[in-house]
Amino acid sequence: MVEKVRIDKYLWAIRLFKTRTLATEACKAGRVKKDGTNIKASYEVKVGDVLQVSKNIEKKLIKVTALLANRVDAKKAVLHYEDITPVEDTIKFKSMFRMPVLERDRGTGRPTKKDRREIDDLQDNFFMDEDDD
Repeated sequence: MVEKVRIDKYLWAIRLFKTRTLATEACKAGRVKKDGTNIKASYEVKVGDVLQVSKNIEKKLIKVTALLANRVDAKKAVLHYEDITPVEDTIKFKSMFRMPVLERDRGTGRPTKKDRREIDDLQDNFFMDEDDD
């Protein structure tokens, strides 16, 4: 049983990052935090630690349930942490990829000024919350 593991090695082992170098760079860039404080790649993880990991536009909140020093397959890796990211944040992240794409019929040419204004109004109204009215 492993007693101490560096944070970069742990994040790589549980498959949050593809390489250990990427995990180290994320730590250096301040995208890995514990209790709101940036942590270095050499920080030693303990069972029960809650970590905030930002990867691209996705933010995850994970709780360490067991330590893992070597990379294992994905089915075994998920047994070593608990994803406690709030559901609202997960929904926001997933909804970003369901944005409607405006398409124009082939051969209609460029949009006129009027078309452009209508497109802009449509997009502005799409991104407004119900509370903004």
